[in-house]
Amino acid sequence: MTLQVNKQAVANAFGRAAAHYEQHAQLQRLSGDALLALAPAGFGPHLLDAGCGTGWYSRYWRDRGRTLTALDLSPNMLQTARDQQSAQHYLLGDIDAVPLPDASVDGVWSNLAVQWSSDLHTALLQFLRVTRPGGTVLFSTLLDGSLHEVHHAWAKLDGRQHANRFLSAAQFDTATATLPIAKQQQVITLHFPSALSAMRSLKGIGATHLHDGRGASVLTRAQLAQLEQHWPQDEAGYRLSYHLMYGVLRK
Repeated sequence: MTLQVNKQAVANAFGRAAAHYEQHAQLQRLSGDALLALAPAGFGPHLLDAGCGTGWYSRYWRDRGRTLTALDLSPNMLQTARDQQSAQHYLLGDIDAVPLPDASVDGVWSNLAVQWSSDLHTALLQFLRVTRPGGTVLFSTLLDGSLHEVHHAWAKLDGRQHANRFLSAAQFDTATATLPIAKQQQVITLHFPSALSAMRSLKGIGATHLHDGRGASVLTRAQLAQLEQHWPQDEAGYRLSYHLMYGVLRK
């Protein structure tokens, strides 16, 4: 399935979030830690972190003796990763057209990046192309059902789309049907003290823009009060749910 993705808008949104990304990146760390559990022994030694963000997991692998090439679409994110000496090499580029030669790395790590691809199948083929025979591609992505609380609350206000929708599990299966993949799903639910703090967490990780490039509107007090009223919550607080798919591809 091909999505109409405004890549410049994606880069701009994540660039604005770069300075404060890690303080809001609880989901990224939870999904990354789950992805780590799928890594084969000896993953590496030269890895591509595709969609590296601020380089959190580049540093994880670097500290374990791997050589890292950090790739991101956002110049600001890549500079933040560079400032923290997250990797040995840095590449500004798109996961749909990875700017590396064939068979140039031993493995690809991509945590919550391929949902911003224009075509999942294309991005995964790119990862396999740059991986040497015997190597492994590890990735995580979001599925349909993610952020349903945002959709539910805003539907009560204006009926417009205020968060992205992602591939369904069936669409994911179609996109990966010809690939040598092992996969598993997970739902992660985060809790916040208010609807506003939930929205701020999305802004903090650059996820308030839409695939088509239309940015999120500024909340008025009246809208915020209505969101608080309609936002799904439980005894732990206001919820944000994420449906994740983890994939392992062997070259």
